[in-house]
Amino acid sequence: MADDLTFLAYRRPSLPLGDYTIKATQDLRSVAPATKVDPTTFETTRTFSVSGERFTLTPGTVRSVFPPNGSLGEHSAVLPHMVLDRATLPWERSATAQTGTPATAPPWLALLVFSGDEEPIRKTVTLGTLASGGAYIPAPVLERGQNGSDPVNVIDVPRSLLVSIMPSRSDLERLAHVRLAGEETAVVIANRLPAPGVSSTVHLVSVEGRYGASGFDGGPDTPGALVRLVTLAGWRFSCVAKESTFPYLVRALAHEGRPFRLPDSGEPAAEPFLRQGYVPVAHTLRQGGRTASWYRGPFVTGDSPADTRFGVRTPDELLRYHPSAGMLDIGYAAAWQLGRLLTLQHAAVARSVYTWKRRRAMAEGRDEPSGHPLEIAGIDDAMPDDVRSFLDDLARLRGVPYRYLVPDERLLPVETIRFLRLDPRWIAHLLDGATSVGRVTRADADRDRLRPPPVDTSKVTGALIRSDLVPGYPGLLVDGYASADESEPLPLLRLERLSPTVLLCLFKGVLGRLDLRQPPEEQHFGVEPSPEGQATGRFGKTLRAADGSPGPSIPSQTLGASRTVPVTALANAMAETLRVSPSVFDSAAFARQMIETAERITFLRIP
Repeated sequence: MADDLTFLAYRRPSLPLGDYTIKATQDLRSVAPATKVDPTTFETTRTFSVSGERFTLTPGTVRSVFPPNGSLGEHSAVLPHMVLDRATLPWERSATAQTGTPATAPPWLALLVFSGDEEPIRKTVTLGTLASGGAYIPAPVLERGQNGSDPVNVIDVPRSLLVSIMPSRSDLERLAHVRLAGEETAVVIANRLPAPGVSSTVHLVSVEGRYGASGFDGGPDTPGALVRLVTLAGWRFSCVAKESTFPYLVRALAHEGRPFRLPDSGEPAAEPFLRQGYVPVAHTLRQGGRTASWYRGPFVTGDSPADTRFGVRTPDELLRYHPSAGMLDIGYAAAWQLGRLLTLQHAAVARSVYTWKRRRAMAEGRDEPSGHPLEIAGIDDAMPDDVRSFLDDLARLRGVPYRYLVPDERLLPVETIRFLRLDPRWIAHLLDGATSVGRVTRADADRDRLRPPPVDTSKVTGALIRSDLVPGYPGLLVDGYASADESEPLPLLRLERLSPTVLLCLFKGVLGRLDLRQPPEEQHFGVEPSPEGQATGRFGKTLRAADGSPGPSIPSQTLGASRTVPVTALANAMAETLRVSPSVFDSAAFARQMIETAERITFLRIP
C-alpha cells in the first residue's frame, strides 16, 4: 500500500449507463478543377448500450470488508464498511428516480447493519416475480440484456425496523467515497454501530430509485408491512468482549512469552534436556521393546548439537545415547525417517529421486576411453525440478506433521507466543532421509555422503502463535526485523496456519523485532463512545488537523434510533469545529476524519 492515502468525494463514470446512438455522415463533393463527382451523402447509424451491475455483482467486485467476515472482536464503536474494486460503481446509478447520473445524484448502494435476531432471511427470486410476494418494492423497468427469469437475491425487512436504520439522502451522499492509494477503490460505509454482545449481519443493498423528495420510499405504512431490498453482498461478524479484540489478544501473548520448552520438572537430571527444548516421548525399539526417549523437533532455543553423520542407511545410526540420563535422543533419527516416509508417500517424487541418483551413479562411474572417435553423450545428473521443489518445501517444514513440530501440547499453551530458531541439522537429516530412496549398498551411502542435498545453513528464526487471534483476524500481517528499528527487514520464508488457531512464521536471519499488525484494508471508521454517556448513547470524535496531527474534538453527539449515527449532523459538527463551510465538507472530508488506522503491536528481543 502506498504511503499516501487520498480521499475523493466521488468518481462518476465517463459515460453514464444507458442506450446510445451514433450517427456518422460523410459528404462527397467535387474538388475543382482536378476532381469532379456527383454530390453524394453517405450516412450510417449504430446503437450501443453501456450496462453495469444492477441486481448482482461480478466475482471479485468486493475487495474487502471490515470487520472481517467471521471475526470476533469489540466492534461496537466501528461503522462497518466495504471496499469495492471499481471506483465508479456507487455512482453508476442513482438513489433517486431520475435518468442518467447527474453530478448531484446520490449513490445507489447502501450498507445496512442488522444485529442479533433482526437478521433478515436472504432468498432468491426472479426479476419477473421481484415485486410480488407481499413485500413492497417498486417493479423495476428491465434494461437491455435483463430477463424476467434472471435470479436475484433479496431480503424482506420489517418496515418499522427499516425506517429506523435507513440513511437519509444527505447521509447517503457522505457514506460513499473513493480511496486512492496506488490505485482507486470505492468505499461504502454503514450508518449504524453494531450492537455489543451479539452477532451482526451486514448487507450491501441496492437503493436505486428508492429515494424521493420525502426520503426513502418504504411503501404503505401498515401493521406488519415488509419492504423488499435487493442484496448484492453480505457478511457476518460478532461483537464480543474486549478480551477478543486485536490489541488485547496480542498484548496477552506478551504476558505468556517464554522459550519453546517445557516447564521445570524438579528433576535435576532432566533439567538440561528440558532447557534445550527436549520432551520425553514413548519409544518403540526395533526389537519390539518399549522405553522413554528424548525428542526435539526442528525448533530449538539455543545451539544445536554438532552431528555430521549423513548418508546413513537406517535411522538407528542417528540415535544418540546419554549415559547421564540413561536415555536415547531420537530427534535426528525421527527427522531422517520422516523425510524418507514423506518421499515414499509421493510416488512420483520417489521415482524421480531414484532415477536421478541412478543417473548420478552412472555419470560418476563412467570410464570414458581416450581417443574415442565419436563424441560420447553426457549423462544429465542434475537434480530434477520436482525433487528440488519437494526438498525446498521440506526445508521450510511444509508437509511436516504438526506432531513433529510441537510434540507436547505444553510447549505451546493456549494464548501464547513462542520465539524459536530452526535447527539446520534437523533439516539436513530430514532432507537426507528424503533422498535416501535407492540407498541400498554401502557404496550408495558413501556416494550420497559425498554429495548431500543442498541445505541452506543460514540462520532461520521465527515464532509460533497459538491464539484466537489467528482465526479471528485471518488477514493478520507479520513483519520481522533484525534490529529494534525498521532499517533491516528480514525476508519472510513462511507464514502459514498449521491449525485453526496456530500460526507459524519463519524469517531468514536473527529476529530482533516482530510486528503483528492488521492489513491496511482494515483501516476502519469509528466513533469514540463517551464514558459518561454509555447508557445514553452519546459519542464524540477527535478530529485531524490539516497536517494529520490530532486536532480538536467535536461536541458530544447523540446516537439515533437503533444505534444509528446521525451522519449529516456529525459532518456539520465536524465542519463547524474545523471552521469550514458544511457545504464543502463532502464525503471525502468526512472519511478523512472518521478513519482509524490499523493497529500494530511490536515485540522486541531483549539483548
